[in-house]
Amino acid sequence: MNKILIADSGFTKTDWRLIGADGSIEQARTMGINPYYQTKEEILLVIQDLHSQLPDRVDEIYFYGTGCSSGTNRDKIAKLLQRYYKDAKIDVNHDLLAAARSLCGDEKGIACIIGTGTNSCLYDGNKIVSNVPSLGWAIADEGGGTYLGKTLVTDYYRKDMPEHLRVIFKDRFGLNKDAFLTAIYQEPMPGRFLASFAKFINEHISDPYMYKLVYDAFTIFITKNVSKYEGFKEVPVHFTGSVAYYFNNILRKVAVDQGIYIKHITEHPIAGLTLFHQ
Repeated sequence: MNKILIADSGFTKTDWRLIGADGSIEQARTMGINPYYQTKEEILLVIQDLHSQLPDRVDEIYFYGTGCSSGTNRDKIAKLLQRYYKDAKIDVNHDLLAAARSLCGDEKGIACIIGTGTNSCLYDGNKIVSNVPSLGWAIADEGGGTYLGKTLVTDYYRKDMPEHLRVIFKDRFGLNKDAFLTAIYQEPMPGRFLASFAKFINEHISDPYMYKLVYDAFTIFITKNVSKYEGFKEVPVHFTGSVAYYFNNILRKVAVDQGIYIKHITEHPIAGLTLFHQ
């Protein structure tokens, strides 16, 4: 059996699994990789970190990552991985295929990602046959951490957030408007910054305002994504990603209200991917 290295890379982190020739499994975690936002030098630093954790020679690498839908970005990642794993056969794919393979296996279904960002597809058990474009955090990503954070902070500054929560928010973050706008429009990774507020939402999810914020965001996600797939009420719908996982009770309530059947909700695709490639 070959040594197989698997990666599931998102905005904030990358999970790695190394399947040994004897079937043993090692794991590592590094920063996320996104070829749209990071330079070659920044990506190489992440791969260098990985290599320090898993220095073994590998025969095959299956890298699934956000921003890897284009051939140019896939080639970029493959070439950078090749610098440290010179003899490996390298296959780079979009993180959406990772979600489909992890959640659906060899069965037909709708696979969705709701983490920092969002995406979805219709999977026929072998390949992705339809995909509603995600369009990224700036204009879409409904339901994801960035979308939740953007909604929360907008409500804070426009005083649409209940006053008792505004007081808690101000004490917690102390953000003035200029500092916030600088973080969004001048600092790197604004989507990651906005998504960081999802933790605050989760801490106060028992408040009706917070519950409704998440409920409405998931409803929009299903309306603008899941409902666009043919037969969406007849096939199982699956979700992966931190936001889907930690707000899974609200997500399942929205699904019931929208008449769809949710099967799996996982925090990360990496465990399912490991089984798929084993």
